[in-house]
Amino acid sequence: MRARTILVVDDDPHIRDVICFALEKASYLYEVAADGEAAVRKAAECDPALIVLDIGLPEMDGLEVCRNIRKSSEVPILFLSARDEEVDRIVGLEIGADDYVTKPFSPRELIARIGAILKRYNNGGGTPVPDVLSRGRLEMEREQHRAVFAGAQVNLTAIEFNILAMLLARPQLVFTREQILQGAYKDNIHVSDRTIDSHIRNIRGKMSAAGCDDAIETVHGVGFRLGACV
Repeated sequence: MRARTILVVDDDPHIRDVICFALEKASYLYEVAADGEAAVRKAAECDPALIVLDIGLPEMDGLEVCRNIRKSSEVPILFLSARDEEVDRIVGLEIGADDYVTKPFSPRELIARIGAILKRYNNGGGTPVPDVLSRGRLEMEREQHRAVFAGAQVNLTAIEFNILAMLLARPQLVFTREQILQGAYKDNIHVSDRTIDSHIRNIRGKMSAAGCDDAIETVHGVGFRLGACV
């Protein structure tokens, strides 16, 4: 299991201090970066368990940092932003963020969000399913957080992995957005059902790149189920 080191990325030293103090009280190790270039470098060097990433960084902003990190890593990313506009939230989720917290924030809530993400990533939450799931050409190993389709690895974020695992565990069942929301965000009540649509779109895109163009089927007026191509 990856060491529980949290990378904190924010150009405001006061906010960094507040976050690091809260992390220390919660017994997490941490590293810090004050700009985007340092964040990308530190992410490669320290292999963090999670990154707390401010969107409003100078020069290379948090969205660009996320895009850079996602080229080589599926480390969980929690965005911080001074704005609460839905477009920011959706863009962040579409490029691979796992959660989103707006400033000003409660340090206790931030620590709870971090704990919830790490719990999902380490297979501690969501609907209980076997460690290894397989159907057709798709195989998922929860312990290794590994998804393979037709021999090609599919790099999914923790939430994307949990959503696809839910569908794969019960391939004939149609899940409503609310059921998927509760399974993927069990400890997070601040997420809209549009977030699920963003994650479903991401999963479809990644599965399509691996050769599966119908990984998740939309059942209009109801929800989603595993697609026929799996």
